[in-house]
Amino acid sequence: MATLPAPHVDLSPAEEASPATIVLAGGCFWCVEAVFLPVEGVERVRSGYAGDSQDTANYQAVCSGQTNHAEVVEVTYDPNRVTFGRLLQLFFGVAHDPTQRNRQGHDQGRQYRSAIFYSSPRQRAIAEAYIAQLNAAHAFPQPIVTTLEPLETFYEAEPYHQNYAARNPAQPYILFTALPKVEKLRETFPEVLKGGK
Repeated sequence: MATLPAPHVDLSPAEEASPATIVLAGGCFWCVEAVFLPVEGVERVRSGYAGDSQDTANYQAVCSGQTNHAEVVEVTYDPNRVTFGRLLQLFFGVAHDPTQRNRQGHDQGRQYRSAIFYSSPRQRAIAEAYIAQLNAAHAFPQPIVTTLEPLETFYEAEPYHQNYAARNPAQPYILFTALPKVEKLRETFPEVLKGGK
């Protein structure tokens, strides 16, 4: 199974706080969270919302499609053990399809858009360079539509959304949507897994 090339440009551990964070939107946050939790160097993953105001940062409002929020995950990581670029490689190569605009599979709406919410000019520059690299290499059949948006505030989602896939492995959506992504992670990037498995 082919893997995406690593970014040509990456953040060095010296450029980042420790721990560092990256906020990513790639469809349903249950699935994206499930991909990043087993990654070595990832210390915490929180599902939440970004892109709009606090008063609309709740599941009912976001699911209505009437806000500018996206379902996101905030990945907290040790930059000495996993790099920003490696996390982007997993985001594009495993967590979602970055060529689908405002949707992932059957989930449709702006809340399911592909986006990187950057918290520094360097994060933005590296993400932008990696998207250009992947497009130039024709890594996907269609151009990447991932947006780069400044992170204003991350709003943590309701408690029942946190670690959802691990707590609900038999739920049909998890079985057919999240678990195949985790399996793809294990098959294509075994070296990134905690404990090597």
